Amino acid sequence: MPPRLRSALSAVLITLSCLLVPFGALAAWASYALADTGRYVTAMAPLAADPDVREAVADTVGDGILRAVDEHLDVRPVRGSVRPFVRDAVRSFTQTQAFRLAWDTGNRVTHDAVLRALREGDERDVTVDLAPVTAQVKQQLTEDHVPLAQRIPVEHTAVAVLPAGELSTLRKGFHVLEVAGLWLPVAAVAFAVCGIGLAVHRRRAVTATALGTALGGGLLAAALAVGRSLTLADLPPDVPHPAVGAVYDALTGTLRTVAWLLLGLGLAVALTAWLTRYLPPARAARRRPESPAPASAPARTPTRARV
Repeated sequence: MPPRLRSALSAVLITLSCLLVPFGALAAWASYALADTGRYVTAMAPLAADPDVREAVADTVGDGILRAVDEHLDVRPVRGSVRPFVRDAVRSFTQTQAFRLAWDTGNRVTHDAVLRALREGDERDVTVDLAPVTAQVKQQLTEDHVPLAQRIPVEHTAVAVLPAGELSTLRKGFHVLEVAGLWLPVAAVAFAVCGIGLAVHRRRAVTATALGTALGGGLLAAALAVGRSLTLADLPPDVPHPAVGAVYDALTGTLRTVAWLLLGLGLAVALTAWLTRYLPPARAARRRPESPAPASAPARTPTRARV
């Protein structure tokens, strides 16, 4: 193959590899981190100790309890006096081990329900039941001798987390991510190996591939930061922004680590390849065959001159 054609084909393959790096990392993260219930629950577990998340849970559960009281009990004149006790009880509950267990269980049940809807084609709303949390809060209010605590109704209220109208679109995207999560990283590695193998100057090809990988990691990290800002900007005013930001950071923590790892690894490989240009090439010492010593001429016996 002519050198020019090899260089052009190598450049095309390396460019494709660098373009696939951020998309491959994103697809692999969505397919293996978000789509796995165990990894999802592990990523969300630390949020049970986050102050912003606990405050948001306390407000949501407390408002639900007060609404249930208003709907089923005629205690509206004392509602204002009960509200502080309910808030304090819910906040106190969010600091217990029982809340952490309920948090993990709720996340596991919700994730299983979403995956089942995306994989099995169920067209109903994906909902979560907050009755177990309400029951725990009611028990704590009763132990604290809060008025009317025994009369708080514990109903199985379904809270929608994924509307049915969005399932068809999300299902198609989910199937695409499952396929892309496997093949995009493999294609990126294959293109890089083939591009470096075809290159006329392989050190330059390695440097270009490493710099492209670092650029892809940097762009991925920037995209995550921009996505966080856009996500918080699009929230309704009544949604607690700090809690949503904490959830976003927890979900994208692995992907953010991968982005910085690609950036650092790419720069390290490029720097190493650049520094090796100035090292003298290691050449094996060539041993020349020893030439045999020239045979000494036979000694001549002196002849006597004839008189």
